[in-house]
Amino acid sequence: MRYKIKIAYDGSNFYGFQKQVGKRTIEEEIEKVLSSINDNAVKITGAGRTDSKVNAIGQVAHFDLEKNISCYKLKGALNSYLPDDIYISSVEEVNGDFHARYMVKSKTYKYMINIGEYNPLLRNQAYQYCKTLDIKNMQKAIKYLIGKHDFTSFSSAQDKRSDKIREIYDAKIEYNDSIITITFIGKGFLKYQVRCMVGTLMKVGENKISPIDVKKILEQKDRTKAGKTAPSNGLTLIDVKY
Repeated sequence: MRYKIKIAYDGSNFYGFQKQVGKRTIEEEIEKVLSSINDNAVKITGAGRTDSKVNAIGQVAHFDLEKNISCYKLKGALNSYLPDDIYISSVEEVNGDFHARYMVKSKTYKYMINIGEYNPLLRNQAYQYCKTLDIKNMQKAIKYLIGKHDFTSFSSAQDKRSDKIREIYDAKIEYNDSIITITFIGKGFLKYQVRCMVGTLMKVGENKISPIDVKKILEQKDRTKAGKTAPSNGLTLIDVKY
């Protein structure tokens, strides 16, 4: 039986989603519990990999169980044994050909920046920048990132994929009560892409570069021209659509 789960987690004490030897990861924690429930090893396949300290409320994964367990009971069992920083918000049975990664139509990421006083309650969910930013210029700049582009300038040097073309369906910046929220929706993203784009938008907000410079940076296809990679704790995977 194949199941699809929706996962929320506080990434602050994890080394990312994907299993790594000797390091605590979301994938490993869930697989340990599922293997115990199944009385046999279980491997999960996530919609994508989130990096160390990145959060999620809408991560998705699939897996197969030899046992036929109701979704209600499986959700209860998972949440009973998983640590408090992981929560399974839904469980559903799916067809055997469902694939959590290959069938994705879009992913939504949000990045939060606190430009007010330091807020300890948001230390694991927002970048505590605590200085003013030119939000209007950032809103002008983000429009240049919408569409299909070669995002080499906004990818990690560790990302060895030759094809750096990705499409961003929508992107926006909102501001409320000292919190800037930057939203990106796209089918897929390169390693550190969202955080690199945020770091560059912050350079615009600091008035170190102009909004049109974001378009020029895209066209140059040179990572050294873009801003720094923003800290991981401000990033949250919000939703995955199929």
